Amino acid sequence: MRGYGPDDLMADLAVPRETCERLERHRALLARWSPRINLIGPRELEAYWGRHALDSAQLVRHAPEALRWIDIGSGAGFPGIVIGCLLAGREGANVDLVETNSKKAAFLREAVRETGAAARVLNVSIDDLAGARGDHDDYDIVTARAFAPLPRIISSAKPILDRGATGLFLKGAEYRAELAAAADEGWTLKVETLESLSDPDGRILRIEGAERVENNDGDA
Repeated sequence: MRGYGPDDLMADLAVPRETCERLERHRALLARWSPRINLIGPRELEAYWGRHALDSAQLVRHAPEALRWIDIGSGAGFPGIVIGCLLAGREGANVDLVETNSKKAAFLREAVRETGAAARVLNVSIDDLAGARGDHDDYDIVTARAFAPLPRIISSAKPILDRGATGLFLKGAEYRAELAAAADEGWTLKVETLESLSDPDGRILRIEGAERVENNDGDA
């Protein structure tokens, strides 16, 4: 969205100016770190507000009361850091940022410190984390953006979904093909497609449950 800036984000989503200041610190960190660890390209950085911040922040309006979030494959901080900035100061709020790459996890820790986002970084595999019991239980929302194709996301997120979380997954114009691929792999999803404010061709996939049936060979 060419020419889109923080004032537009404040107008579109009623985001406080203080939150936009937190997001600006995130944007500045991306500018410093990206040349070293390949977080985001220069053109994508120019589109920070309209393509990335808006895309990420819109998720909160679909779960305004949710406090416990987990973001799979947080990478450059979309949507996790952005959501954490929106939730900063809200009692009990937290976004777990799951990132296996150690360099990207280091960036995310710095971003949490600099922005004051309500978030913590987990430098682990989502597959190891999601299947474990403990203080990672009982999330309200699980998110992913540019992490993997939908069947892979569902496979990784299923233990979290099974414990009552709702999935909010950002997908581009290929979302129909990804839903079809999930069905081809045996997944039955309780899914609602929501329009995206940042991408008229994309959708937010709201998933309340996922079950996988065995194929004819007996493999799940």
